[in-house]
Amino acid sequence: MQTEPMDPQILHAMMTLIPIMMLFALIGVIIVIVPMWFIWKKAGFSPWLSLLTILPLVGLVMLYVLAFSEWKVAPVAQQPYPAPYPPQYPRV
Repeated sequence: MQTEPMDPQILHAMMTLIPIMMLFALIGVIIVIVPMWFIWKKAGFSPWLSLLTILPLVGLVMLYVLAFSEWKVAPVAQQPYPAPYPPQYPRV
């Protein structure tokens, strides 16, 4: 079986698109990792766990781990509501 040689224009177009696709992939990875880094850090875990989201199914598993684990941060004390309830309006 003999293969035909590729057209040089098609080869040039493919070689031009490969770096562009790699750049888009890198931007996509950064868009996912940066928020995950802050979420893991705020949850009290190592932020380096966000790098595991690059792996295909591991990212989904990590979301479940994050959702159902006990976060190691201090709870925020709730402030009392400043206005009386029900609101009292001055009578005219």
